[in-house]
Amino acid sequence: MSVSPKVLLMSGALAALSFEAKADGPEFQLKQGANLDVVEENCAACHSLDYIEMNSPFLDEKGWQASVAKMVKAFGAPIEAADQQKIVEYLAANYGKK
Repeated sequence: MSVSPKVLLMSGALAALSFEAKADGPEFQLKQGANLDVVEENCAACHSLDYIEMNSPFLDEKGWQASVAKMVKAFGAPIEAADQQKIVEYLAANYGKK
């Protein structure tokens, strides 16, 4: 099955519009709280901060601890141990599973 050039062009245009709309939308803001600056400084260096909110229904303090450890060990995030703990504290307090 072949796809016509018109369909490909339209698909690409729609994807571009979708991306533009997302890029022009309001930037995601995390909840205010102790150590927010540490979270923004370290986590936003590698990924969008809205991932935090998307994962919040699933992660309690132990889950956030494991997630931060994975970012450091598996993905090589250069986060110092003291900052890792501050990030976990912020995430558990503001985005921990209820």
